[in-house]
Amino acid sequence: MTTSAPVWDCPFNHTDGLEFDPLLKRLLTEEPIARIRLPHGEGEAWLATRYEDVRVVTTDRRFSRAAGIGRDLPRMTPAPIAQVESINLMDPPAHNRLRRLVAQGFTNRQVERMRAHTQRVVDGYLDEMTEHGAPADLVSHLSARLPLTTICELLDIPAEDRTELRGHAVAMMAMGPNSGAGQVNAKAALRAYFAELTAARRRSPGEDLISALATARDGAELLDDDELAVMAMVLLVTGHDTSTYQLSNIAYTLLTHPEQLAKLRAQPEMLPRALEELLRFIPFRQGVGIARVATEDVELGGVLIRAGEPVHVSYLAANRDPAMYERPDELDLDRGAPTHMTFGYGTHHCLGSHLARMELQVAVGTLLSRFPGLRLAVPPGGLDWQTGSIWRYPRTLPVAW
Repeated sequence: MTTSAPVWDCPFNHTDGLEFDPLLKRLLTEEPIARIRLPHGEGEAWLATRYEDVRVVTTDRRFSRAAGIGRDLPRMTPAPIAQVESINLMDPPAHNRLRRLVAQGFTNRQVERMRAHTQRVVDGYLDEMTEHGAPADLVSHLSARLPLTTICELLDIPAEDRTELRGHAVAMMAMGPNSGAGQVNAKAALRAYFAELTAARRRSPGEDLISALATARDGAELLDDDELAVMAMVLLVTGHDTSTYQLSNIAYTLLTHPEQLAKLRAQPEMLPRALEELLRFIPFRQGVGIARVATEDVELGGVLIRAGEPVHVSYLAANRDPAMYERPDELDLDRGAPTHMTFGYGTHHCLGSHLARMELQVAVGTLLSRFPGLRLAVPPGGLDWQTGSIWRYPRTLPVAW
């Protein structure tokens, strides 16, 4: 059993389009349980990259997110993204209680009830794009609008507030050397906004998800004021971020893989399965997320993790593990593979994954059916990619048809 290891310096700043980070590939291949140093935070951490090891860390209660509260753990961003009271930092049983309350708004049945409305919204956006004419920016016409509209309607956030709130959400994910103050200010602004909004909904509930959370009970318990405000904030940020960027990434990936795109056009019924493969294949973020801390000595993949040591996982690397996926670096829309980890795994699996899948199915399916000649309007090498955020995506995606 290994008890020490060389330290890998891991800036995780590979920004060449959607090419898989070669450093992550090396770690997965050469040292799947590695000792790493990240751009921010104190000290070092372990990083698990194999699918099975990631599964263990995300399901074994000896690895705790709550145990990291109050510590300056190694991370990607200048300031921590998650709030102390956030569900993202909770362990069972407190996490289970809050998750049960929030999950009441994201059941499969409730999401399916939204499909027809989502279809109408997408049709309207694509009508506008058609009227604009080619070339048109898919980001501004569709990707940046649909997920934000959907989550804001669920939360009943006034239309006039949405652009400013999205700006704060984007600032929270910045990674640049001068982004720390902006992160702190954005987090404070979002927290203040949702503290006021949730207090108003608690006094006068409506039909929205925040009102449902304000009045939902787990036995005799309600969410307290801080829990409610932070939960609403988390729902806004996570409810539009990933879907916004993945919608652009999926369109780009299909348009640069013509054989796979032709297959999907010929068999539109395969869209749900195809989207799962696209979600597996696309490296949608930079580096790693929130660390866990070992609460006791644990052997993981032949390495001894000592109590108190932080442990990161890479869902991106797990999605490319050759032990789980044949030809993992190839996009194969026919793939019948194990469940990918793009929405996380275990205790902190994304609550909104049903909503994100529905949005992607409606948006991508409609886009392909409405524009059978859809193509990039510029060479792939001419696209402007986001380089200062934890998310990877094209800032604009000019298309023609």
